[in-house]
Amino acid sequence: MNKHKPEFNPASLSQEYMSRFEKECTAAAGEKTHFLYPGQLYVSRDGVKVSTILGSCAALCLWDQKNKIGGLNHYLLPEGLENSPNPYRYGNVANAALLNRLVSLGCEVKDLQGKIFGGSSSFSADPENSLGAQNVKLAEEFLKEFRIPLVLMNVNGKRGRRLTFHTGDGTTVLKVFEKS
Repeated sequence: MNKHKPEFNPASLSQEYMSRFEKECTAAAGEKTHFLYPGQLYVSRDGVKVSTILGSCAALCLWDQKNKIGGLNHYLLPEGLENSPNPYRYGNVANAALLNRLVSLGCEVKDLQGKIFGGSSSFSADPENSLGAQNVKLAEEFLKEFRIPLVLMNVNGKRGRRLTFHTGDGTTVLKVFEKS
């Protein structure tokens, strides 16, 4: 029997909480906002506050400091097929798509910087090999492959996170959930 009860279960967030959080995000005075669901990505030339909630999922944020353009994804699993019904659920597809969209807006890889968030392991007996750790490792390897500097990372642990990324200036606000 497992003596260690998880302190936070990201899957336990109710639809009511998610809806309330989404409404709070869209109610921000005078700013464009967007709520990013799992299996999605978002890129914008405009300054938009993009918010999401992460558990074992990972989010890769890319920001072009020269052109002031940014974007992020929210993926659930490290690898999957590009032709699946929701290919952005998979990090190998979502990371490449995020980079491609930024390049299509005029960004150059040499001007990008990356941030990685998420990857908690609430249910894993082996946090180093958990799904969350695999998601984070994939994002790190992606940044290394394209020589994109990693400027911030807040990953792993046993608690979920609420992330807000501003596509216009590359800033992030992070709230780590307390015990449930």
